[in-house]
Amino acid sequence: MMKTRVNGHACMDPKLAQANHFSFSGLHIAGNTSNPLGSKVTPVTVAQIPGLNTLGISTVRIDYAPWGVIPPHMHPRATEILTVLDGRLFVGFVTSNPANRLISKVLQKGDVFVFPVGLVHFQRNVGYGNAVSISSLSSQNPGVITVANAVFGSNPPIANDVLAKAFQVEKTIEMANHIMLLSLLAITCALAIAFEPSPLQDFCVADSASSARINGLACMDSKLVEASHFSFSGFHIAGNTSNPLGSKATPATVAQIPGLNTLGISTVRIDYAPWGVIPPHTHPRATEILTVLDGCLYVGFVTSNPDNRLITKVLQKGDVFVFPVGLVHFQRNVGYGNAVSMSSLSSQNPGVINVANAVFGSNPLIAGDVLAKAFQLDKTTIARLQAQFN
Repeated sequence: MMKTRVNGHACMDPKLAQANHFSFSGLHIAGNTSNPLGSKVTPVTVAQIPGLNTLGISTVRIDYAPWGVIPPHMHPRATEILTVLDGRLFVGFVTSNPANRLISKVLQKGDVFVFPVGLVHFQRNVGYGNAVSISSLSSQNPGVITVANAVFGSNPPIANDVLAKAFQVEKTIEMANHIMLLSLLAITCALAIAFEPSPLQDFCVADSASSARINGLACMDSKLVEASHFSFSGFHIAGNTSNPLGSKATPATVAQIPGLNTLGISTVRIDYAPWGVIPPHTHPRATEILTVLDGCLYVGFVTSNPDNRLITKVLQKGDVFVFPVGLVHFQRNVGYGNAVSMSSLSSQNPGVINVANAVFGSNPLIAGDVLAKAFQLDKTTIARLQAQFN
């Protein structure tokens, strides 16, 4: 039988899909940083969660020993959005030729930073204690190219005279062998990507002052771009859950981080009071990958017609779950304490459609007789629901 080759992976029969195909456990466990780089990457890509196939997003936990490093590398198929969970990191990326401009920043706990797709970037723990970050990437399989490995550790090796001329050094220099030895120990991982629309330059920082109407936002002059356009602070601060739902979402989309423009990814912190709920909703332009940072959540999504199959799971701290793009999904804190999760979405502007608000709280209202027939309820009940959400 001929083996089918596809861009990504072939699909299994959807009738056989279970919640475990959309989940992963263990991101609360610290990685072993006892290596020359002093860092450890724990990836959650399509290799770990088969349900990520075709959905254009993945996530990763990174642990850093004091002064530990993630060496210069790039993701050929993904933008990365990094959030510091603990510690203090010095991060940066380098723009492409001819400018080769370094854009860098020191991040504290709760800070967020964006590494645009394909650009060389790095992280270093500049604190005296351990550090932890969580990143999401806009691809189910973003790929990693560690610069040292690719240049000095290829198989077979790149010819010495090529490297000597490229780096303007002698062929006999020992640097190459030394770097190659270190590079074999470098951290590699497979992560995720999806563009909207495809970037045609290093970045396109949103120009909020522009009146141009395009799909997304117009670009500001790249010479005016600073690290602040790629960063956001405050994800370590708990959201106010004193509301009827008992939950609070704190987003970091292109509205908060202009540098996300065109890069196809964003992130959000969600706080839950005991038994707090994120009600049934959809993201019309994004898949969501959720990680539980604290507490215990009951989550689920519903497949499309005609099956309308509910796929659910109870998640503990460190568990990961995927909500495919456009499907109705929800979260509920089923513990007696507060809960916190962090989600990344495969769009700079994923959108949210709360089912109850859209159906019963539209402006103007959907005609009562339409809803009465759709939900098989009397018009009085429909009017009461509309009053609740309008």
